[in-house]
Amino acid sequence: MKLVIIIILVAILASLGSGLWFLAKDDQGSTRLLTALKIRVLLSAILIGFLVFGYFQGWISPHAPL
Repeated sequence: MKLVIIIILVAILASLGSGLWFLAKDDQGSTRLLTALKIRVLLSAILIGFLVFGYFQGWISPHAPL
C-alpha cells in the first residue's frame, strides 16, 4: 500500500519536473508542457481516489490522537 503511494508521488514529481523543463526550454508551439500538466493532474486524481478507496476499505486509517 505504501509502495503504491510512494510510486505515484514520485511519478507526480517527475511530471512536475518535466513540465518545468518544458516551460523553460521548449518552443512556443510545443504542447509537451500541456501534456505534462495533464499527466500530473491525472496522477493526482488517481492518488486521491486510491487514498479514499483505501480509507473506505480499511487499508488506511488515521492515527489515534496522542
